[in-house]
Amino acid sequence: MTHPTTEGERATRPGGSAKRALVGRLSWGLADQAASSMSNFVVGLYVARSLGVTAFGVFSLAWVTYGVVLNISRGLATDPLVVRFSGVSDASWRGAVARSTGTALGVGAAIGAACLVTGLTVGGRLGPAFVALGVMLPGLLLQDAWRFSFFAAGTGRKAFLNDVVWGVALVPAMLVAARVGTVAAFVLAWGASATVAAAYGYLQSGIRPRVAKARGWLREQRDLGYRYLVENTCLSGASQLRAYGLGAIVGVGAVGAVRGAELLLGPFLAVLMGLSLVTVPEAARVLRQAPHRLGRFCLLLGGGQAVGALLWGSALLLMPDRLGEFVLGDVWSSASELIVPVTLGVAGAGLGTGAAAGLRALGAARRSLRSQLIASACYVIGGLGGAAVSGTVGSAWGVAAATVCGSAVWWLQLRSALRERHQNPIPEVRTS
Repeated sequence: MTHPTTEGERATRPGGSAKRALVGRLSWGLADQAASSMSNFVVGLYVARSLGVTAFGVFSLAWVTYGVVLNISRGLATDPLVVRFSGVSDASWRGAVARSTGTALGVGAAIGAACLVTGLTVGGRLGPAFVALGVMLPGLLLQDAWRFSFFAAGTGRKAFLNDVVWGVALVPAMLVAARVGTVAAFVLAWGASATVAAAYGYLQSGIRPRVAKARGWLREQRDLGYRYLVENTCLSGASQLRAYGLGAIVGVGAVGAVRGAELLLGPFLAVLMGLSLVTVPEAARVLRQAPHRLGRFCLLLGGGQAVGALLWGSALLLMPDRLGEFVLGDVWSSASELIVPVTLGVAGAGLGTGAAAGLRALGAARRSLRSQLIASACYVIGGLGGAAVSGTVGSAWGVAAATVCGSAVWWLQLRSALRERHQNPIPEVRTS
């Protein structure tokens, strides 16, 4: 069996070759995120225009719940994979991927069953959406796990192609869902197209997910996995608490308005959600090859995203109402009032993800967990406190302030971690 070039061998290449390799990996990462951004953006807009603000709020609650489950899967299955199996031998990578994807599939089946029971119990408008989500979760999580696996191997092209397959499959699925005209139909269409891409991931890799090996994977990665689980759950759980709390305080329509404003910044939010696909492996490579450059790498990464979000939000402020109504339909009138605070929140989150990538690359799970706990608490307090004081707009401004504060916490923790590493350097261990 042939083995891919290791990081040590890459370090011996001429500087131009190494730079071209880095640019190539980042380019495929950007292409993949563009494909993911576009599909999420189009789905959100299409559902918003098809269902109206209240039904779109129900769809958004299902979407937020999926985000919680996705982050559980990433924390247990694919975050440790990216940290420990980026740039290793082919044999090591394939064995880890079989166990990691099996873990993701098992998480999807277990939590999907819980969503199914919950949906049947709740009934009403929300129940059918959760039943549909429960059925589709295994395919959704497996598709995401393939993307992480390909980026860990440095083959971002395969992740990009997988997302393109999902996007192509979405087109007929969404057309069928529109004819049915229910929230559950749109959730099923979204999940079924992801399942098609998950099946294609198996063809791309030739690796069969080993659900039976999930327990062994969890045991082997427990020092990182369980901390990342708590960290990721805090992140998505805070978003879910804010969504449900906003719905209870203001109304379900407020959830749809916030989601509509977020859709307008969809490309940046999608990049933030899947950021570790590209940045954590690259930060790990920087740490191995030039540790003194890690802080600068993280600053450029976070600062670039923050500036991009601010520029995009500024352009949205110039959008004519007629164009906004064409894009979001009835959701535009309430979503347009939230553009400024949502933009500031996304910019703050973008700045913080640079520091988060550095902490992940360093394996500083305790510090990253501490940062996420503080940031999540600020997010919930700001979002719900703002809603209680000033409704939907107050919630958006509260989240913006909380996100900026959370970003400061991430950077303080990264600075401390870098100082500790400089004072107590740890011998490098390579995985062969």
